Amino acid sequence: MQPFRILIVDDHAHAREGIRDILEEYEDFIIVGEGTNGQEAIELTEKLMPDIVLMDIGMPVMDGLEATKQIKFRFPYVKIVVITVSDDITDLFDALKKGAQGYLLKNLQSEVWYDYLRAFALDEVPMSKEIAFQILKEFPQETSITKPDTPLSARELEVLQLVAKGLSNRDISAQLFISEHTVKSHLKNILSKLHLENRVQLTSYAFQNGLMN
Repeated sequence: MQPFRILIVDDHAHAREGIRDILEEYEDFIIVGEGTNGQEAIELTEKLMPDIVLMDIGMPVMDGLEATKQIKFRFPYVKIVVITVSDDITDLFDALKKGAQGYLLKNLQSEVWYDYLRAFALDEVPMSKEIAFQILKEFPQETSITKPDTPLSARELEVLQLVAKGLSNRDISAQLFISEHTVKSHLKNILSKLHLENRVQLTSYAFQNGLMN
């Protein structure tokens, strides 16, 4: 398997160096470029077409949130992980609403970074319970939501509901007594049928359309 191509975007040189030191330990990743602000992130993404952009939020010229929004609009298949020193759930949720698909705290151990990014690259990172709760608050259940005519099969609907509850592929596999490979296949079909890109959007869809039990 080819290593995953990483673009690092952070306005602090020490932060970029620290991330580089972590990732260079592993053959699964190759750093293809570094940027210092959101505008550079957009330009480098177009030039280098990385698999994953590691995006700081607070940067000059253009912040990471706006850069994330523009990159996801222009290059929807590029994955973006927000890197931040803040564990404020509101900041993280704002980033996810802009199109980011994951987040990492800068003070985590290097082994955590590796495990998370590898799972993220392979589309195996579950939705956190906190983010699911934030999405639930965005779409209060007392509003009159009617269940849509869904194109999903009964099994796909079960998988969608478990994703929205924050379960990993392994947990879903165990709960439904199916293989992880089958779970991944269901997820690909669900994303395709609903024209969505990631677990964040799936969770939003489930809550917004009243599909949760």
